[in-house]
Amino acid sequence: MRVPPFNPYIALVVGVISISTSAVLVKLATNTPAAIIANYRLLLAVLLMLPIILVKYRHEFKQINKRDWLLSILAGVFLAFHFILWFESLNYTSVASSVVLVTLQPIFAFLGTYLFFKERFTAGALISMFIALLGSIIISWGDFQISGIALFGDILALLGAVAMTVYFLFGQSARKRISLMTYTFLVYGVSSVTLIIYNIVLGNEFFGYPKEHWLIFLALAIIPTFFGHTLFNWALKWLSTSTISMAIVFEPIGASILAYFILGEKITWTQWLGGSIVICGLFLFIMSTTRKTNVTIHKKVVKS
Repeated sequence: MRVPPFNPYIALVVGVISISTSAVLVKLATNTPAAIIANYRLLLAVLLMLPIILVKYRHEFKQINKRDWLLSILAGVFLAFHFILWFESLNYTSVASSVVLVTLQPIFAFLGTYLFFKERFTAGALISMFIALLGSIIISWGDFQISGIALFGDILALLGAVAMTVYFLFGQSARKRISLMTYTFLVYGVSSVTLIIYNIVLGNEFFGYPKEHWLIFLALAIIPTFFGHTLFNWALKWLSTSTISMAIVFEPIGASILAYFILGEKITWTQWLGGSIVICGLFLFIMSTTRKTNVTIHKKVVKS
């Protein structure tokens, strides 16, 4: 394997900081519907990708079969609803609570693979899931003590994690046969169309927002999308999936720190306690499922 152009661990740090800005940027776009913010984040990302797609990848769309088109379209629809639910949750609850609960997505994904693909649970995975869920209960209980509105925001964040899980379940099969750039462009495009339709149905205005909000929309399309998720995808060439997953777990910490300094959001003791438990549970969960995968791969190699 050739030497990477720069240290992939630096890319991870930059990626975590970049995705940590997402929730804070959404909060800064006050009085703008969540679906509009989500719409412009994805639409602007699609427009930024368009020149590269036209020059290097346009021929790949003819090679996509009907099944992969369907899976990609369904994935795009659920990605749109992930952003709607998550961004909407930030109107009701704090950045700390929202981001921690959305980060539970790996656990919902594992539950999804159990239901649809009969993936078996290890004892370690079950214990770590209970630990993470206990942390989420503590966060929700603390937010409920503050107000029922905050609890409603927590529920929206959890539904956002579920929607992200469905997005991954639909897309993982098609992604194996479609290049990363083409798949990302296709899914973001479908999500943008879904959000446009959703905003039309709700009667949301597409224009008339302050100049600062348009800068926020552009920042969302660039910073967490390209400097965040794109860097993670690049780092996958040099680092393991578990390393990337563990790095992403630090997003709630970064988001909470940014929210404290930029938005003045204080973190309650239940958020500290529950968030710490969730992060520990997720670390244990990732390590447990990674070890199981490695054991399975080793058994297959031995048998062959």
